[in-house]
Amino acid sequence: MALTYPHAPSARRPGRSWTIRVVGHRDRTASVTCSSACAMPPRSRDVAALRRFAEAHAAAHAKAAAVRPDAACWCRQQRCAAHEGTRVACAGQVLLVLRHDPAVGQVWTLCEVCSACAPLMTHARVVARAAPPERTRVPEQPGPRHTAPGPLVPGGFSAPPPGDTPPDPPRRRRRGGHR
Repeated sequence: MALTYPHAPSARRPGRSWTIRVVGHRDRTASVTCSSACAMPPRSRDVAALRRFAEAHAAAHAKAAAVRPDAACWCRQQRCAAHEGTRVACAGQVLLVLRHDPAVGQVWTLCEVCSACAPLMTHARVVARAAPPERTRVPEQPGPRHTAPGPLVPGGFSAPPPGDTPPDPPRRRRRGGHR
């Protein structure tokens, strides 16, 4: 996806999401589906094996996906449906979160969300954090280099005093009386 202004600091990429499901069929078989184009096993009657495969597949996506620090919150794109009833201003570091409701037991969702939304999601755990963006160093410009200042010149004079030695620093006057 091409960004309009890729070098602008406020440019955000849409947050990514992967959903892995174990889907049952009428003939008492099941299959695993993934929201991205991945190779899946054929239909099977062994639902436990398909669940193990779905768990491993979600873990593989989590391991392969590098969390992007410039990603926008996926939860916000979904109008914060992952934590209904609680509104929050999306902010903070980008996290990769795995959601799996054990009551349903057949859906695993892996998504990039902000650190404000992540703790509000039910049945979710953080599996990765975005690395802080590298600070770009400004390349040094060729041209005249500033050198160390020359000998000290007392205020009001345009040239240093004759001789190689710098002038003595001015002495401070003491206020007050005797010690």
